[in-house]
Amino acid sequence: MEIGLTSFVETTPDVNTGKVISHAERIREVVEEIVLADEVGLDVYGVGEHHRKDYASSAPAVILAAAASQTKNIRLTSAVTVLSSADPVRVFQDFATVDAISNGRAEIMAGRGSFIESFPLFGYDLKDYNELFDEKLELLLNIRETEFVSWNGKHRASINNRGVYPRPVQEPIPVWIASGGTPESVIRAGILGLPLALAIIGGSPLQFAPLVDLYYRAAAQAGHDPSQLTVASHSHGFVADTVEEAVDKFFPPTEQAMNVLAKERGWAPYTKKSFDHARQLEGALYVGDVKTVAEKIILLRKEVGITRFMLHVPVGSMPHEDVMHAIKLLGKEVAPMVRKEIKQWELENSR
Repeated sequence: MEIGLTSFVETTPDVNTGKVISHAERIREVVEEIVLADEVGLDVYGVGEHHRKDYASSAPAVILAAAASQTKNIRLTSAVTVLSSADPVRVFQDFATVDAISNGRAEIMAGRGSFIESFPLFGYDLKDYNELFDEKLELLLNIRETEFVSWNGKHRASINNRGVYPRPVQEPIPVWIASGGTPESVIRAGILGLPLALAIIGGSPLQFAPLVDLYYRAAAQAGHDPSQLTVASHSHGFVADTVEEAVDKFFPPTEQAMNVLAKERGWAPYTKKSFDHARQLEGALYVGDVKTVAEKIILLRKEVGITRFMLHVPVGSMPHEDVMHAIKLLGKEVAPMVRKEIKQWELENSR
């Protein structure tokens, strides 16, 4: 059971002062967070690609490269790369470079993107949303498999037997399919034999169990060994010394950030009632003390089959020292508790 973190490198206004820190300062903070996550024994850190003022993460590979030279064990991934509006050659080159700096710890999570700012920014038409992803995933996997690439597509210029460099330390470098939970994307990942990452940020995580089963069935039918595949989840949350402290610190900035998105997308307002409901045992919000968060991750592993859990913290801007303390608790206390319980559970189920 792998446990880690994700960030969109948020730069939203402080709920108490209204102050907004610079993109530069927040990027430096995230590098410090990645270094700490490595020091406390967490398995993975992911940075999501966004192209808007309230996130400073338009270039995840650059941020991950900055952390790569300061870390030893933690895996470094995008979470996600908006592949539909990116050039797969450049994506591969960027993450192969991170792989070189980290000596084989880079990963790519490829997704369509739930935020669409990158499409007009890079000159793509949203009517091609799905077609772009299909074509560019094909090219990325082609580059991953062979040094010299020959490829023809509709939305990108053809490549005629050109070498793509540098080659990564890992052969092949991991490429994940990131999904919001559609059967089509789950089946695609299974057929391709690629690891699957699910964004579980609402409803009950237990509702994702049939999708995980579908993924493994699709993989097996395509001739892949399901035991060699990984399913990750990405969920919002925060760990503090007490449940009350976690709620008091995490709710206000989360409410602020979620209501900005709610207004943009026509969602219902985010309220304390919905927050409290989501942090119950079977809810999608992993907020509380060490014991509370550990129990929810253990349930996710046992009931859904998730083998990598990534906590997204913070959602809105929070004091850097609070985030750092949450990382310490996740690595030093939550993760050992989860790993011990899951190891025992797996032993009992293997008899």
